Order: sequence, then C-alpha cells, then structure tokens
Amino acid sequence: MKKKKLGLLTGTTLSAAAVLAACGGGSDESGGGGNGEETYEWTFVTEENEGQVQYEYAQEFADRMDEKTDGQVTIEPVEFGGLGSEVDQVEQLQQGAVEMAVVSPGFTGTMVEEGQVFSLQFLLPNDQEDVQQVLNESEALNDTLAARYEEEDIMPLSFWSEGAMQWTGNKAIESPDDFNGFQMRTQNSPLLQQTYREYGADPQVMSAGELYTSLDNGTVDGQENPLFFIEASSYDEVQSHLMISNQNSYVAMTTVNPQFYNELPDDLKETFDETVTEMQDWVYDEQVEQNEQARETMTSESDIEQVELSEEQRAEFREVTMPMRDYYVEEVGGDAEEILTTLEGEIEEITGESAE
Repeated sequence: MKKKKLGLLTGTTLSAAAVLAACGGGSDESGGGGNGEETYEWTFVTEENEGQVQYEYAQEFADRMDEKTDGQVTIEPVEFGGLGSEVDQVEQLQQGAVEMAVVSPGFTGTMVEEGQVFSLQFLLPNDQEDVQQVLNESEALNDTLAARYEEEDIMPLSFWSEGAMQWTGNKAIESPDDFNGFQMRTQNSPLLQQTYREYGADPQVMSAGELYTSLDNGTVDGQENPLFFIEASSYDEVQSHLMISNQNSYVAMTTVNPQFYNELPDDLKETFDETVTEMQDWVYDEQVEQNEQARETMTSESDIEQVELSEEQRAEFREVTMPMRDYYVEEVGGDAEEILTTLEGEIEEITGESAE
C-alpha cells in the first residue's frame, strides 16, 4: 500500500455537489446495460483517499453493482475532500445532492447524539472478529440507533469496523498521567472530547484534512486512528511514538439518502441490499490486510517508536473511561440508555465477558 498524505480541503461548496448530482445523480431514460433498461448514476462519497479502506469499499461496491446489473447502475466513488469536509458530505447526503456516503459516527456526534456510543472507549470487544459480529447482529445499533439517524435523513444500511484504534504522539503515552496537558485531536464528539479531558488532555476538534500539518507544526500533540490510516496519511513521519493501545474500534456506516433508497425499484433495491450484506465480509478482510501491512511497513521503514501497552496498562485507561458510560446516558438522554444497556448485553452474549 503506497503512502498518500491527506491534503488540505479544497473548499468545494455545496453548489459543486449539486452540479455533480445533476450531472450524475438519479436515472436516465436513454437506456443502459445494452437492453434498453433505465440506467442509474449515483455518487458515493467517502472520508478517505484511494487505496484506503473506505474508498476501496466504495469502489468494490460500485464494481459489484455494475456487474450485477449489467451496467444499469454506475456508481462514482469520491475521495475525501472532493466535495468538502466530513461534515459537508453528511449535509450533501441529507439534502439528496449525493446518494451514498460512508459516514463515521464521530462526525455526527452533535447531530445524532446517540451515535456517540461509538466514542465510548473500551466498550467494544478487543477482538476484531467479535467487533464485526456485534456490528452485524446488534439490534441496539441496526434498529434503535439506525432509526435515530433516519430521522435526520441519514439511513444506515450497515455498520463495520476499519480496525482497532491506536494512539500516536510526540511522546510515549503509557498511563493516563501521560495525557496531562496533551493537545489531542478528536472528531466532533462531545463525549470523546470529555473522555480526553478525563485523561487530563486538551481535546482539539479537527478535520482529517488539517491533521498532518497540525501534527507537523505542533498545533496538536497526537491523534488516534487505525494503523492503516496512520501509515497511509504519513502521521508516522511527524510523530515520534505509536502506542498499540486498542482503546476502541473505528466504526463506519454505509449510509444512503432515505428518499433515494425508498424510491428504488424493488428488484434494484434487492440487488442493492444483497451487495450491502456481501460487503461485510469483504471489508473485514480488507481492513485486516491493510492494518497488518501498515504495521509491517512502519516496523521496517519508519523511525516511529512502537509501544505496545500491556493489559495492566490498558486497564488503567479503562478505569478512567468507565464513568463516561453514565455521562453518555445522562448527557445524551433520548434512546441513549436503551442503546447502551442493550449493546452491553449483546457484547456479553457474543464474547462471554461482561462489558461492565
């Protein structure tokens, strides 16, 4: 996997998204697939670049739909920044300017507050196979939480993991005390920001498009992401330490505009749903491969020092984060308590270990 830095945002506006939608969105009566059927051209925005998990997911999804429909459906994957920031892309999905998007719940934490459940560290299982089973089967997520997103014109069709989250920093982070005064980049999740305050850090909300430069010039001291994203974004070039911390998993959602989805012909919707289901196994294998390769590359080619936290060290961090579950329930309200309680029970059922 080649390294590719995330560039600064291009400043693309919603009007550009609307132009793209007008050029490619919706359907065309002129025929397609060589059989005179109505054709469809959709836009699929991602938060990552070509070669990274989200973009490769979108490309694979597009290829499968093209093959299954004999060219009736054409999907154009869009790299991060092509239509603005992560928040811009969510707004475009809600407005119907794009049909599909990979969305990280961390960037919708102030819109669908219940989605901040994914910001609770040390909640999801440590084993990625167990994480994917939870995401596939959880009623708390796929029913209750998904319904909250749909109320905001975001329809999640699946949840999946891009791998375990790891910390990088300009120094080693081996105990909560090491976070004292640390400028930590976070997504726009109030709960995640509060978590780092509990550690003693100073959270800084920032788009991925700004992060490399901010790490390089010392605006922020560290960040968290899966290994593949750390390596592909070259954060190992501007950070001295990589902590194998596994404090969380990076969860992404395959989402669609509800009106777009509900208006699909039944046969096309069936093919679409089938592809969503198939992609769960595909993306699990893809993230495993990319994360393993990234660690090998950083081990052999990077100067970044790797620090693997012991279970005892992870337990110290976990203890600090446990009160954040009460914070989630009390601050979010709504369906938060039902989602968390149900999810904890589902995790315990799958892993055989208490989520408490």
